[in-house]
Amino acid sequence: MDVVFIEDLRIETVIGIYDWERKIKQTVALDLEMAFDNRRPAASDKIEDTLDYKKIAKRLIAFVEASHFELVETLAERCAQIVREEFGVAWLRLKLSKPGAVTGSKAVGVMIERGEKLA
Repeated sequence: MDVVFIEDLRIETVIGIYDWERKIKQTVALDLEMAFDNRRPAASDKIEDTLDYKKIAKRLIAFVEASHFELVETLAERCAQIVREEFGVAWLRLKLSKPGAVTGSKAVGVMIERGEKLA
């Protein structure tokens, strides 16, 4: 299985359960690993044969910037759903971090896997 990835995609959004969090934008960071057979794009050298990580990043940026979720779990699930449904990704691992959310930690968040890994 080949993997296409996006690492540390930082996006500003409204996220959190506390009243003060609902009034400000905070940074979330996304890391994605997405299953994709890269043999065809490697042979053709054509962008249209790839899993276009730029299109995926732009779509997620637009979605996350416009969202207003309370939980990182909900935001992660919706992002995974977009990637799988709109870009035809059979399997992904998505890590959504909220940097600085807990004093003393670099970041907190969730990591989810959705779909089936194919050999």
